[in-house]
Amino acid sequence: MAAKENKLGLVVAGLLLGILMASMDNTIVVTAMGTIVGDLGGLDKFVWVVSAYMVAEMAGMPIFGKLSDMYGRKRFFIAGLILFMFGSVLCGTAQTITQLSIYRAIQGVGGGALVPIAFTIMFDLFPPEKRGKMGGMFGAVFGLSSIFGPLIGAYLTDHISWHWIFYINLPLGILSLIFIVLSYKESAIHQKQSIDWWGALTLIGAVVCLMFALELGGQKYDWNSINILSLFAGFAVLFVIFLFIETKAKDPIISFAMFKNRLFAGSTIVGLFYGAAFMATTVYIPIFVQGVYGGSATNSGLILLPMMLGSVVTAQVGGFLTSKMSYRNIMFLSGVILIGGLLLLSSITPDTSRALLTIYMIVIGLGVGFSFSVLSMAAIHPFGMEQRGSATSTSNFIRSLGMTIGISIFGTIQRSHFSSKLTDAFAGMGSMTKGQSFGNDSRALLSEQVRKQIPPQILEKITDALSSSIVHTFTWALVPAGLAFLFIFILGKERMVFKREEGTKSV
Repeated sequence: MAAKENKLGLVVAGLLLGILMASMDNTIVVTAMGTIVGDLGGLDKFVWVVSAYMVAEMAGMPIFGKLSDMYGRKRFFIAGLILFMFGSVLCGTAQTITQLSIYRAIQGVGGGALVPIAFTIMFDLFPPEKRGKMGGMFGAVFGLSSIFGPLIGAYLTDHISWHWIFYINLPLGILSLIFIVLSYKESAIHQKQSIDWWGALTLIGAVVCLMFALELGGQKYDWNSINILSLFAGFAVLFVIFLFIETKAKDPIISFAMFKNRLFAGSTIVGLFYGAAFMATTVYIPIFVQGVYGGSATNSGLILLPMMLGSVVTAQVGGFLTSKMSYRNIMFLSGVILIGGLLLLSSITPDTSRALLTIYMIVIGLGVGFSFSVLSMAAIHPFGMEQRGSATSTSNFIRSLGMTIGISIFGTIQRSHFSSKLTDAFAGMGSMTKGQSFGNDSRALLSEQVRKQIPPQILEKITDALSSSIVHTFTWALVPAGLAFLFIFILGKERMVFKREEGTKSV
């Protein structure tokens, strides 16, 4: 019995390490982004380092979810681990922002297997009365990754090199691989299904067209140019084709039948909007700290720490409360806190003290933390073992879709506002060309060395413009947060119930 419990503990450790590695990667990169852009250049392209990972991860999620239902969780979790580590090694060798974005996409494909399959294995392994506790633990790992990610990323970036923020994945991945290979033996309950490859291709194609249109529009090309209009047209055509394919596919990549369940539909749509709102804070707070306050990557990493501590607390609390309260009531509390936090962030200025900004970040973390555990558990709740892989991957897929499109839209909003403010700030001044050239040079604000060379009166105008653009972006983040809050009300009154089911023992 003790040996069996030890084996189960090793499986859980392996799953948690896999989730930690995949989720920590984004926070490490976000913290180091100022330094990466300062080294490689490309402030206009930096969102692709984040979004390339998320697009690829999004592409892999529903496919790996289906495959895990058909042929077993273990082999595809292992495949995801290996691919993720391979992508990490490539990222560490990147010499340009374009190379880094491509290598991040390889990482993302592997990441598409790790998180959804890990949550599905957890549900397979544990009976309902233990899932609340385990769901809270798994959800808390997302918060922990956001604590360790910024700190490790900042330390490595400042004291060694930003390239090493990717190599840190290797020891974690190897440990996870060993634990899963040696300790996890899954049940034989699988369901043969077909893979909706055409659905996957058309949906990812549509998302990529939309992202390129938002990224390039108003910057490299005019919004009414043939290039941008063609990309928007490509998005519309591919999305319509995707919807048509999904109505005909035997096993669609996104099952509309699952959305007939109110709890699944509600939790998935709430996750979509939460993902978009949360990305605005995790991406732009470090840029604000490093670009407006000035300083090293360590400063921007530490400023995220309180937010992530808050998310760890409520991820654990949320998992515990699922057996005491309905998913809807828990997420109602979460939505109120999240909207309050975004309202606070939309009021910051260059004069806002770091202590006050820290308090605002704690509020954001407390609001988001519930969603890490509660929404994942709610999405799986209505389904049996043979559908859990698809349910988890679809839920995570939709959340990643929100994060991916959100970061592209917010990137467009921030760049447009920043450019407009720079133009206004230097209009009619002899220093206009020089000042704007500093502002448009990504190394100017995000590199301490270059920043020192900027005349103080010009630096002040540039930092004011950057601050205004980021605060403007936080204000827009209230839109998805508000929509998420509205959809929370359709979750219904379900909560975690203790009902023993077949096949919950797999080790």
